[in-house]
Amino acid sequence: MKITRELIGRLPKTDLHVHLGGSIRPATLIELARRDGVELPSYTVQGLKEEVFKTEYGSLEEYLDCFKYSGAVMQKPENLTRIARELAEDNMAEGVRYIEVRFAPQRYAGGEMNLSQVLEAVNRGLSSAKQEFNTREAVVSGKEPSFDFGIIACAMRYFTEGSSLYFRNIFSAHAHSRADRVFGLASVELVGAIVKARQEKEIPVVAIDLAGREKGFPPLHHREAYMLARRNFLNKTVHAGEAYGPESIFQAITELGADRIGHGTSMFNAEAVSDPSVKDRQRYVEDLVRFIADRRVTVEVCLSSNMQTDSRLKRLEDHPFRLMMENRLSCTICTDNRTVSRTTVTDEVFKAVDSFHLTLSQLKNLTAYGFKRSFYPHNYSRKREYIKMCMDYFEKVISDSV
Repeated sequence: MKITRELIGRLPKTDLHVHLGGSIRPATLIELARRDGVELPSYTVQGLKEEVFKTEYGSLEEYLDCFKYSGAVMQKPENLTRIARELAEDNMAEGVRYIEVRFAPQRYAGGEMNLSQVLEAVNRGLSSAKQEFNTREAVVSGKEPSFDFGIIACAMRYFTEGSSLYFRNIFSAHAHSRADRVFGLASVELVGAIVKARQEKEIPVVAIDLAGREKGFPPLHHREAYMLARRNFLNKTVHAGEAYGPESIFQAITELGADRIGHGTSMFNAEAVSDPSVKDRQRYVEDLVRFIADRRVTVEVCLSSNMQTDSRLKRLEDHPFRLMMENRLSCTICTDNRTVSRTTVTDEVFKAVDSFHLTLSQLKNLTAYGFKRSFYPHNYSRKREYIKMCMDYFEKVISDSV
């Protein structure tokens, strides 16, 4: 059967790599900015699309520059709650049944909120949307799967005193420490806040992530934080191989114990191996791919954002997702930033199907990986039941479409 965009829109889906700050509705950004006195390049949706949220970006730095505008309106708890709720609603509207929303709480703390209060504010918005959706008759009756979510807190490889009031306070408290040590200490403090939020508030923070500049800021500085996360049964993902070579991916897995990798686009790029001790770069990437496959480390694939930030990719067909599929890696299709990349989960899955000629069987496997490799916040038995419910619904949608 022909896999259409309309069909994909009705299928149950996941998004395991979606940034809260990169997925704010433009109209909401404008409204909050007007109310809070935040200056924007434009105060119309079309104007923001022309000036900020573009179809093409000159570099990863330009792409990330968009976050300064959303970040400016995310300093109040009520704003965070609204943005989180709307993100959940936008996903529900296109058939997404499970999301893992990630953000760096440190960027919004230090003023009106501490780290725990940032997590609470986002959780309120997501929980509110979840509760409303799951009271629908089709969900209550068991005809359709319910909606659920997890929260991923991002530690930062690099930040400055100007990044946020919280980061300014971190630097002030450790004025005589090396910068890389301060980066690591901030990550340890974040994990502590996560553990407290999980235990005392039962907030479903399911994982720690490491984001920010890769080159020059290796994961080694954050090993202590990731080991603390492991001792507290926290899952681990890492942005790696997006703006640096294959070694970044290897280090994320070996130094930090990453369960999943965000992006991983340099995985097959032997020319990007910069470690002088590596004599055979092609053999290195082949060994890396086998290493990832053997351990079933899942790659969070973000097609549109990679095309916007990686100058090496001229056509979508050149994206390493093709090689990931050929090597039978565990992959899941994600949006990264719905607003910044002007995309949806349905758009991303359709691009994968259309550009890489995926079969229905391959689409089913990709969908299943999204649910199976999620950091689902409930016990394993409940996760299995949820996966079965979602995949049974997948089959029903397909059957009804024949």
